[in-house]
Amino acid sequence: MRISLLGVTVNAVTIEDLNLCIAASVERNERWIIANHNLRSVYLFHRDPEMRSFFTHALIVHIDGMPLVYWARLLGYPVRKEHRVTYVDWVHPLMAMAEAEGWRVFYLGGKPGVAAQAAQKLQERYPRLMIQTHHGYFTPEENETVLQEIAEFQPHVLMVGMGMPRQEHWVLDNLDRIQANAILTAGACFDYIAGAIPTPPRWMGRMGLEWLYRLFSEPRRLWRRYLVEPWALLPLFLKDLMNIREHRRRAQRLASNTTRRVTAESVSEKLS
Repeated sequence: MRISLLGVTVNAVTIEDLNLCIAASVERNERWIIANHNLRSVYLFHRDPEMRSFFTHALIVHIDGMPLVYWARLLGYPVRKEHRVTYVDWVHPLMAMAEAEGWRVFYLGGKPGVAAQAAQKLQERYPRLMIQTHHGYFTPEENETVLQEIAEFQPHVLMVGMGMPRQEHWVLDNLDRIQANAILTAGACFDYIAGAIPTPPRWMGRMGLEWLYRLFSEPRRLWRRYLVEPWALLPLFLKDLMNIREHRRRAQRLASNTTRRVTAESVSEKLS
């Protein structure tokens, strides 16, 4: 289900849906970008032409932020809490499926040693997981070497975790040379696994309070992101509210189309 809000387009998908998308990209041997939107990325999207270009290349843009879920529901869209997928919640189901399906995973990002430590922890939990890492603190001169490492490993899944907007810029700049089926922009995913950054309690994530935990954990780095940038989005919130009737008409059409599709599938199952 594709919906538009705050001037961007997102897909209301679950963790299971995303894993199936990766499976499809591998089965078809195609290259798909799976991106995500939260308030931070929406802010950058409207200020950075490269970010806008990156999102035009993304096949799937999942929701990574409860504020977007709450806002979509206010506008009338049938979005559930399960449609908020953050990497802290997704990484283990993803790695479990990668192990089961034999997918090779390459993680690019983090400080030297951090990603390798996270990969070791993951392999302790998923012994048959094929994973390789490279830190994200490489120079432009070293970029060629990084691309060669990725190409030699031939990953099915490439996770780029260098923070917004650097990770999106890197994918866009090197897209023609990246050899992977699914390209994911994963932020600080492996920093959490390695324990370099404390993981917010999951109940806070479900309540939309994860930002508060992160702010108190890293106030000097994140104060502007959480306390200043959202105010710049106020005109976009107001524009959505001014067009709320149109949003709700779209939401009704989406709900109707979803119901008809489910009904058709049910009938088909009964007849088969």
